[in-house]
Amino acid sequence: MDDARRIENLLYTYAERIDGGDLAGVAELFTHGRIHGMEDPSPEAVFEGRDGVAKLYDLSTRIYEDDGTPKTHHITTNIRLEIADDGQTASSRAYYCVMQATDVLPLQPIITGRYHDTFHKIAGEWWFDTRVMFVDQMGDLSQHLLYELR
Repeated sequence: MDDARRIENLLYTYAERIDGGDLAGVAELFTHGRIHGMEDPSPEAVFEGRDGVAKLYDLSTRIYEDDGTPKTHHITTNIRLEIADDGQTASSRAYYCVMQATDVLPLQPIITGRYHDTFHKIAGEWWFDTRVMFVDQMGDLSQHLLYELR
């Protein structure tokens, strides 16, 4: 498998783990990285490493007891990937759309936006370095987040 496919699979693994309710598994993907909640974030909007990312998702993502998931489906599209000439770093831009259906919310898109990601290779394995999340459109997030997004 080539590096481009490995990085693409990393993007899809993120979506699969969060939709499966595996928040610890999501955090694991950022063992050597961080998530920025916005572009040019203040220090409190940077979630560093496995523990920081775990805290972000534990404090923000509603998990339903009946199936242990957030009842979401993250769709990642329009991936544009660039691998540096040295083969040790890469960057990508992608769109996301999160669908959700619960007992009180019919199936619908609840948020769309963009990911700007950087990656680095450590001991032959690709890892997230930095993920910046951009929100473009918001719907009803009341059944997904544990706080109100503005």
